[in-house]
Amino acid sequence: MSLTRRPVLLALLLLAAAPALAQPQTGLPTTEILIQTATGRHKFKVELATTPDQMARGLMYRREMAADRGMLFDYGREQAGISMWMKNTFIPLDMLFVKADGSVLNIAERTVPQSLASVSAAGPVRVVIELNGGTASRLKIKPGDKVLHPMFGTGS
Repeated sequence: MSLTRRPVLLALLLLAAAPALAQPQTGLPTTEILIQTATGRHKFKVELATTPDQMARGLMYRREMAADRGMLFDYGREQAGISMWMKNTFIPLDMLFVKADGSVLNIAERTVPQSLASVSAAGPVRVVIELNGGTASRLKIKPGDKVLHPMFGTGS
C-alpha cells in the first residue's frame, strides 16, 4: 500500500469507529455499596471499572444516571496521585476519593461536565466513587464517612 493511502485508510477506520466510541459502556459488573454518614446508611448500585479501558471510559457519554446509581473505580491498592477528569462526561458528578479502609478522604462536588481540569485525591486512595452531582450535599456525605463493602473488609 502506498504511503499516501495509509492516512486516508486510517481516517476512514476512525470515522467508522466513532459511533461505537461515543456510546456509554454497558455490561460492566455491578455491586452494592453502603455509605455510612451521620444521617444514616445510603445504598447505591455501582458499576465496577477495574481495567484501564473501563477506567478511561468511566461515565463518558452518559446523559443521565439514576439517583441510586454510580461507578466505582477500583485501583486494587491504595496509591497516591489518583486524578480524574470530565472529558466527554455530560452530567455533573460528585467524586468520592476513598482510602483502602473504606473511609472517604475527600470529595469533589458537582464537577463540571466536559472539563479537562484534573480532579485529584488529597492523598493515597484505593477507590474513586462517582455519584450524581449534588448527592454528597443532599445526603451529607463528608470526609471520614465510611463506605461499607467487602473490598474494604466491611459490609457483606
